[in-house]
Amino acid sequence: MRILVISHTEHYTDANGTTVGWGPTVKELDALADAFGEVVHIACLHNSTAPASAIPYNGNVRFVPIKPFGGKGILNKLSILISAFTNMRIIRREMMNADVFQFRAPTSIGLYLIPYLSFFSSKKGWYKYAGNWVQKNGPISYRLQKWMLLSLQNRNITINGSWDNQPLKCISFENPCITNEERIEGLNTTQQRMFTKPARLCFVGRLDAEKGIDDILQAINDYPDKNAFSGLDIVGDGAEMEELKFKTKDICIPITFHGSLSREKIISIYKNADFILLPSKSEGFPKVIAEAANYGCIPIVSDVSAIGQYVNTTNGFLWKPYERTFSDFFRDTPFNNNNVLKGVSLNAYYMAAGFTYDAYIRKLRKYILVEQ
Repeated sequence: MRILVISHTEHYTDANGTTVGWGPTVKELDALADAFGEVVHIACLHNSTAPASAIPYNGNVRFVPIKPFGGKGILNKLSILISAFTNMRIIRREMMNADVFQFRAPTSIGLYLIPYLSFFSSKKGWYKYAGNWVQKNGPISYRLQKWMLLSLQNRNITINGSWDNQPLKCISFENPCITNEERIEGLNTTQQRMFTKPARLCFVGRLDAEKGIDDILQAINDYPDKNAFSGLDIVGDGAEMEELKFKTKDICIPITFHGSLSREKIISIYKNADFILLPSKSEGFPKVIAEAANYGCIPIVSDVSAIGQYVNTTNGFLWKPYERTFSDFFRDTPFNNNNVLKGVSLNAYYMAAGFTYDAYIRKLRKYILVEQ
């Protein structure tokens, strides 16, 4: 089977001339190719230095580059229209030789690609909606794409979480991010954990207010016992990094900004940390929660979108932002209760089982690629 995947995933050319892409998507498509035969990936190729999180493909995946589109500012918005003709020509060419397609929404190219696939293509396929499916006040383009997916076409849509009155074509899927080898490694790490003071904290994600990094710093600053923490590891990049570094000068625990890291180094962060903090404002289901949980790193996360369907009082700490501030919630977390936390950590590890690549492939065979 030849599967055509169309996405906005960022790709780069590294120093050796090899095409590399964002690690989680690359590993997912490698698994897809291993299971079904071949993947052709149409996505954006950027003319800039590859971050450490970008890796090469190892499976039977052929990358087809298109020009980057979208972003902030009028010129970047216009690039969506300017690049449309060239992008559609490439997509139509590759679609002819594909057995089935997957389009990964929401992204600005979906504003014209979803109508095209709905009205002018009979090719079998499905849509992967990676954002918050129940977000009420998201960007207009996201809301429009969701409406088009529900109203203009009949193909299946994989979404984060399970919801009341969910249409039959909307199928709940976990985002795969864990290998079988990592499950074994994660169990060994989890079983050896001892939650004794002081606790190590980590954050992995984009450095902006939406991801909750400001709330984390405020909560640590407000916490009455600074000796409760040995430090905070911050993994990720963003335009606000320098401002955040300035804010941390007066916080009395060691804080390390790692920038973008390879997957191997991020796993080392998970193993070393006791808790992962992600009090984000809007999410689908961040893979970093499952990745960290696989190593017994306990999630302290916000109850938005599908997160609360996986994280609960048995396997983590779920902040309800509509009830109180993150600082107040953070202050009540039992950071030094070893007996309680060891059980929570082990349950977090078990929760992560649904996010393996094997589980993902099984669900694809059962619900999506049954007839292809």
